[in-house]
Amino acid sequence: MVVVVSAMGRKGDPYATDTLKSLALQEYSDLSLRDLDLIMSCGEVISAVVVAAALSARGIPSRALTGSQAGFLTDGHYSEAEVVDCQPGRVIELLQHNEVPVVAGFQGADPLGEINTLGRGGSDTTAVILGAALEADKVEIYTDVSGIMTADPLILKEARVIQQITYGEVFQLAHEGAKVIHPRAVEVAMRNNVCVVVRNPEDPGTGTLITAESSLRGGGYSTRGRRAVTGIAHYTNLVQFLVKLEQPAPSKELEMFQRIGEAGVNIDLISVFPLMKAFIVKDEHCFKVENILKELEIPYTMEKDCAKVSVVGVGMHNIPGVMARVVRALNEQEIEIKQTGDSNISISLLIKQQDLHKAIKTLHDHFYLSNCDLS
Repeated sequence: MVVVVSAMGRKGDPYATDTLKSLALQEYSDLSLRDLDLIMSCGEVISAVVVAAALSARGIPSRALTGSQAGFLTDGHYSEAEVVDCQPGRVIELLQHNEVPVVAGFQGADPLGEINTLGRGGSDTTAVILGAALEADKVEIYTDVSGIMTADPLILKEARVIQQITYGEVFQLAHEGAKVIHPRAVEVAMRNNVCVVVRNPEDPGTGTLITAESSLRGGGYSTRGRRAVTGIAHYTNLVQFLVKLEQPAPSKELEMFQRIGEAGVNIDLISVFPLMKAFIVKDEHCFKVENILKELEIPYTMEKDCAKVSVVGVGMHNIPGVMARVVRALNEQEIEIKQTGDSNISISLLIKQQDLHKAIKTLHDHFYLSNCDLS
């Protein structure tokens, strides 16, 4: 057994990452990224020491390790580092001496020994990378929910745990807003074929197994014996921009997209036509995009208070008519669809944020996610 820990608590709790970060920034706003990473890495180190001490006190020999001591080599990018190599020799040595290594997640060190943190989902990613390096049978991620759900249980009480799901499906769900596991961790698991289980330690259920294999089952919710939709994810607080031109202007359009990217703004649901472009951004980036469009003298309209709801399922790739079913279900509830986008395993729809709860329930019911076999 190897244990990877994250920091304890949420912002406001004494050892939470955000608390440690604000401890420095509230007095010293010009703190360097290097020093910020150094203090942000402390939360996981504290957790590792406390957990190792608790295990040892119960007769289970344990040793706390920082990320660099566990063999995590990073690329030197502070706050959003990538792990370029994992050499878990120290971890293997402890296992050979029947000790439980307790590894601080979310961190590593570059070739010069500088501490780098891994960004959002860093502890999940740490666990999966270490599992791959150790050729582990599986990686179990313990969280405060019972597994990957068919929808957000805070919005829909009928949401159910999906017992088995493919890497592609859970990656898409995470990418579209589901917050149980970070997309980077899923990507590492998929690339290394590591089985991952997501579960709640207080729930007697088996949680969700994430693997390469699909567990599609037949029933009234699919055609040809295949389930079309596995789960539903969503994003809120989005703004839709509509750019309308009187005549094609390729150079100006290119400059628009380049400058939006250089401003650090991610755009989504991009629809490009000769005289019209549509895309969405997070509300917090709205002001940046507006300034760019005004500077380039590009006419636009925008609509705030939008949400994106996405249905995800590996089965829809081979089932015709899923888009028609989604549109029909929302139309019957008089939910306006402002824009759509899709991939081979997902369909995303932009709607008014006030319609989000109704849209999720409608789609969840339409695809029978409350009473189908998701094992």
